Amino acid sequence: MLITSTDTLENKKIIEYCGLVTGESLLGANVYKDLFSGARDVVKGRTSQYEEEFLNARTEAFKIMEEKAIKKGANGIVGMKLSYDNLGGTMGNTILITAYGTAIIYEDE
Repeated sequence: MLITSTDTLENKKIIEYCGLVTGESLLGANVYKDLFSGARDVVKGRTSQYEEEFLNARTEAFKIMEEKAIKKGANGIVGMKLSYDNLGGTMGNTILITAYGTAIIYEDE
């Protein structure tokens, strides 16, 4: 499936707009990871555990969005965007990652 952040596709014709599709994933951070994260920052300069968890959560959001587009009969998504929101409150340090865009059917020109 072709997924792009642009609203148009070069050398392709959009035949049908199938509607908005979204994919959400939650990323929770616990106290132990927070504590050890600081140590990794000093030692390695990066928090590789968090980077890996963000990558996994983002990949899951993309996968869910793509599955919803396929259910609509689409073969592409345009105008794709990512949103990161800290839920805070009773959710602690939970981050909601949302991928969204417009599902389309396109063909080569």
